[in-house]
Amino acid sequence: MLGEILQTFSDLIVIEKPVKKELEITRYLLKYQNRPVLFENVDGWKVAGNIWSTRERIAGFLNTSREELIHLIAEAMENPSPYRTVKDAPFLKNSTKDFSLLELPVPKYYPGDGGPYFTSAMVIAKDENGFVNTSFHRMMVRDEKTVAIRLVPRHLYAMWREKAERGEELDVRIVVGNPVHLLLAGATSTSYGVSELEIASKLSELAFGRPVDVIELGGIPVPVESEFVFEAKITPELVEEGPFVDITGTYDKVRKQPLVVFERMYHVDKPIFHALLSGGYEHYMLMGLPKEPQIYASVKRVVPKVHGVRLTEGGAMWLHAIVSITKQHDGDGKNAILAAFAGHPSLKHVVVVDGDIDIYDDREVEWAIATRFQADRDLVIVPNARGSSLDPSAERSLTAKWGIDATKPLKGGEKFERAKL
Repeated sequence: MLGEILQTFSDLIVIEKPVKKELEITRYLLKYQNRPVLFENVDGWKVAGNIWSTRERIAGFLNTSREELIHLIAEAMENPSPYRTVKDAPFLKNSTKDFSLLELPVPKYYPGDGGPYFTSAMVIAKDENGFVNTSFHRMMVRDEKTVAIRLVPRHLYAMWREKAERGEELDVRIVVGNPVHLLLAGATSTSYGVSELEIASKLSELAFGRPVDVIELGGIPVPVESEFVFEAKITPELVEEGPFVDITGTYDKVRKQPLVVFERMYHVDKPIFHALLSGGYEHYMLMGLPKEPQIYASVKRVVPKVHGVRLTEGGAMWLHAIVSITKQHDGDGKNAILAAFAGHPSLKHVVVVDGDIDIYDDREVEWAIATRFQADRDLVIVPNARGSSLDPSAERSLTAKWGIDATKPLKGGEKFERAKL
């Protein structure tokens, strides 16, 4: 469970004094962005944040290295495997319909937020053909039993809309407090019909040698490792949702979004609520890491030898990337730039470097730009391209994309080499 996971981290920060869920949690999470933080008393509940805020911590938990993490995630995305259904789960020990969302430790992170927000919650739904979808959705608490859920036009939205057009509600399970293999899987973008729970199960097999265990709760599979589970229904009714700070640290606008009614709450003994700071490093990791294998696969289709891909923290792990390749032909650098944009359409800026550059070291990347790049020769600009709605500088999601080819030419490349002992 989450408490056991936290105790394995040597850099854990423990806050023993009472902390308010409105704004005060945020101050600690911003102060210790690179370290997991456990709050012992938030309105009588335990809360944790920044749990998965570094690549190294995620990789270590999954028994791999920082460099191999991209391949582990890619393997799970490409080869999902069945999860295992069991008969019991720790969260079943505590079950009630007598609860109030207002009494839970759901934080209000920033002064301009529309209200307290679930940010780490994943929603699990099953369609009429048996397909199980698991995905992240922010949810603004409105009162004791209802939230407004942000649905982008993807799989859960399609499932909800099909029901809503018939005036029906969509039955869902909402989970909070899960290990990182489940969170990473929930953040992947897959084809409709590919279950994120099966991606999580493959990740678990690769990392720990066992599948994900689930329990059927009203016909919907729920991971047994969840700290909190809620039975809920997404209704056809639309209400105002927002504003809220998204991954770029800027406020997203108010929209009409579906109303969700919470009906029953389950939780483990002494549960820990996962507070995912919007626009924080943990948000970057969980949202960005599943996109890196997509960029890697896209670039590899045009350049056979790709060493690594990194979405950078400076670009909120969403808008900026670095790609390392070995060129076989002059022009491979520019092809890699265009392929990276195709692999992650929200990408706005990419730097392509040679294999001798450490993509996790910003100084090395800047050195490659300083010594191997000329703007009139090596800059690629794609004007008026479809970009990210999360970029506040974009106009109606249209942006100018630009790439830097900071690779050495194949001929005469020796003068670009750094001196070595």
